[in-house]
Amino acid sequence: MGVTLVIIFKSIIIGALVGFGVGAGAARMFHAPNVQGMGAFRTFGELNACEGDPISHFSFGLGFLFNAWASVVGAGALTQDVDHRIIPNWAAASLLWRNRDVTQTLHNPKKMAIAGAFVGVVVVTLLNSTASSVPASMQNVATQVLVPAANWLINPIMPIVFWIAAMDAGRRTGIWSTVLGGIGHLIMGNAVPGIVLGILIGKGVDDSGWNRITKTLVVAVAILYLLSGFFRGFDVAFLHSIQVEIPQWLIDLHKLFGSEVK
Repeated sequence: MGVTLVIIFKSIIIGALVGFGVGAGAARMFHAPNVQGMGAFRTFGELNACEGDPISHFSFGLGFLFNAWASVVGAGALTQDVDHRIIPNWAAASLLWRNRDVTQTLHNPKKMAIAGAFVGVVVVTLLNSTASSVPASMQNVATQVLVPAANWLINPIMPIVFWIAAMDAGRRTGIWSTVLGGIGHLIMGNAVPGIVLGILIGKGVDDSGWNRITKTLVVAVAILYLLSGFFRGFDVAFLHSIQVEIPQWLIDLHKLFGSEVK
């Protein structure tokens, strides 16, 4: 009983803090680029897709609640569905239930932050308290089912979905996403970050041409890939794969930055 009370107390605090930030961040995205948003593209798109209907927002979040609960039981951790989908949509539903004007509710960072804090308290406390009471044997079964499913979702389902979206966005966007996604998969083991960056670069060039912003983005992506590849030892692994002897200065350079390689 004492452990359960501690879990509930901590969940209330964490849920309130997370919900406050998520609610405000989701609402601020509707005011970009005049102010800095603090949400994800999918959250923004999913909120728009519900078109200000409180029932749609509630049912959308409810659809991910059971998946989030199963993940808490199986893996012992809250998934991104909690802060990306459940909290912002339920916060929007609670505000839109009395006032359908999205400019005064969904687009209002202050109201969304307060509503998000209350929703976060309820959702996080519900998930953590119920998951802690599930027998360990059932948790093991859930883990054996959910972990392989999550791995399949991350690779290859999500990369395929993002790549198809990039190809539909146009030839330039498709080329950039294919190249950066392929390099990202080689370096990081996941093509999604590269595909997303390719979409940003491709659409940026399509919309505004090769200006200072798009050029800066390309340079930043190149630097990001170089640093990521170096600290992951991709350069050494690549030289080894083509049967080239690794120079001692490269090994010493990796040791200098704490990324020792064999």
